[in-house]
Amino acid sequence: MCGILGVVAKNPVNQLLYDGLLVLQHRGQDAAGIVTAEGSTFHMHKDSGFVRDVFRTRDMRNLGGTMGIAHCRYPTAGSANNTAEAQPFYVNSPFGIVLGHNGNLTNSEQLKRDLFRQDLRHVNTNSDSEVLLNVLAHELQDNSSGFRLSPETIFAAVAGVHRRCRGAYAVVASIAGYGLLAFRDPYGIRPLVVGQAMTDKGIEYLVASESVALDTLGFTLLRDVQPGEAIFIDFDGNFHSRQCAANPSLNPCIFEFVYLARPDSVIDGISVYETRLRMGESLADKILRDYRDLDIDVVIPIPDSSRPSAMELANRLGLSYREGFIKNRYIGRTFIMPGQAVRRKSVRQKLNAIGVEFKGKNVLLVDDSIVRGTTSREIVQMARESGANKVFFASASPPVRFPNVYGIDMPTSRELIANGRDDEAIAREIGTDRLVYQDLDALVADVRAVNPKVTNFETSCFSGIYVTGDVTPEYLAGVEADRNDDALARRLALASTTQLDLNLVEAG
Repeated sequence: MCGILGVVAKNPVNQLLYDGLLVLQHRGQDAAGIVTAEGSTFHMHKDSGFVRDVFRTRDMRNLGGTMGIAHCRYPTAGSANNTAEAQPFYVNSPFGIVLGHNGNLTNSEQLKRDLFRQDLRHVNTNSDSEVLLNVLAHELQDNSSGFRLSPETIFAAVAGVHRRCRGAYAVVASIAGYGLLAFRDPYGIRPLVVGQAMTDKGIEYLVASESVALDTLGFTLLRDVQPGEAIFIDFDGNFHSRQCAANPSLNPCIFEFVYLARPDSVIDGISVYETRLRMGESLADKILRDYRDLDIDVVIPIPDSSRPSAMELANRLGLSYREGFIKNRYIGRTFIMPGQAVRRKSVRQKLNAIGVEFKGKNVLLVDDSIVRGTTSREIVQMARESGANKVFFASASPPVRFPNVYGIDMPTSRELIANGRDDEAIAREIGTDRLVYQDLDALVADVRAVNPKVTNFETSCFSGIYVTGDVTPEYLAGVEADRNDDALARRLALASTTQLDLNLVEAG
């Protein structure tokens, strides 16, 4: 999961892109980057860290131009905390192209071999986004006539990308001297929207991961980019679009609605906030149906994404809703941190309990999901330490039993607490008196009810069904080897050693 932006405007876009990244910061806190275009010249600045830390006034002054793209990174493939893998990526042949990508390619290793052996292209990092960039560059070269581009040749190149690339990808790219390109994979797994703003100089266009970026930047939502569709906007603001996939189908990732997206976003015509309210309703219905014996005094959410579900659940059950935890917003997401000890410490730094809301009460804690169980276990313990009589736990989503291979760095299956355990065993692991999970059918129905036109969803982390059809047991075994704690710790150590070597070279 990452945040991407692309803009074609009538005025300088550096501040617009910076403000947009701040709005999308929840989609990635590992690194950030902006590239702007002045004619055929690119200006780039990117680095590891939060958006506010990556860009300084001097950096912004150097980002001139009325077109640009931006990216905030959440590592799903490659090395964490590696500045070399901050996006956007750049390639200069045959056309200068910069690209930002949200998602994950499931055939990146094969593509990397093909690029080296057949396309005579070299990939410098472990990032699948750089692979995708080089595939796009090669397809543009193959489809161009006399090294000149037109919307038709650009769309033909995207069709070539769709034929070669598997997995999930929402992409923004800028082609030097031509314009802005955006496209979405044929399954529509990762979100991408386009909007416009009317100015006294003409129409400006913005492409973004979530509609909230359009809202806050003064753009009007036109529509979602369709699965397999490509959009090209030239420097003069001429808008072109075309379906570039043979058999596109819409399968948005359901975890976007559970947790990833901001509640004020609308994805594929579905209000994220409304889906979370409905999740609370169906979870309450399940408690009324199957857990009537629970003597609940108060409902408390685990901030932030579970709040709408917890509020609606409390309302439907006629129970008190209280804020029992205060969140420190300057701590990263725990399920992508290496090592259990670091995760446990991070939970305590991120959340602090308000004792008066727990003392002597039977508390129902509501969270959006349970992944490793680290956060849930610590939170249950905090509730008990604050004097709770009994602690019940409800998850607004079903058990997470399978790894996600489409752009969410969920841990390997053996590190998922629900893997190989039933509800009672999971309850014992996290220390709760009773555990209530949302049913997958109910979750899908909750999301679908907001926009009945969307009939299919990507639910692999809950169901183990991978919509692209190319995810084999062998591929998952490779994912397991690459994503476990030991492998991540080795990559972090290597990245730190490499950075130290670079510092020594610069100092010496």
